[in-house]
Amino acid sequence: DVRLVESGGGLVRPGGSLRLSCVASGFAVSNYAMRWLREAEGKDLEWVSGINPDGHTEIYADSVKGRFTISRDNTENTLYLQMDTLKIEDTAMYYCTARIGGAEYRGQGTQVTVSS
Repeated sequence: DVRLVESGGGLVRPGGSLRLSCVASGFAVSNYAMRWLREAEGKDLEWVSGINPDGHTEIYADSVKGRFTISRDNTENTLYLQMDTLKIEDTAMYYCTARIGGAEYRGQGTQVTVSS
């Protein structure tokens, strides 16, 4: 079965950093496009970043470009999101997703709260 488990969220001050992890099982992250999404309270789900199966093509939403970095470790079968220079508006539940066979799988999410 496909499973995605996010971790690494927490409470951080503005300007701080966090690294989110998404451990995948049931498939190889190197074979599929994967994304990070976020959902802030009262707002729609927002796409944050994506990485192609080749591992060399990364894309970012304008709101996080230059501050967030997506990466993956094929040996650990894990997707990462390094988040630097965090802002209050980055506060949200963060999810990783994988599109496999026409379906999109999503983990349970990890909460990121940026507050002074």
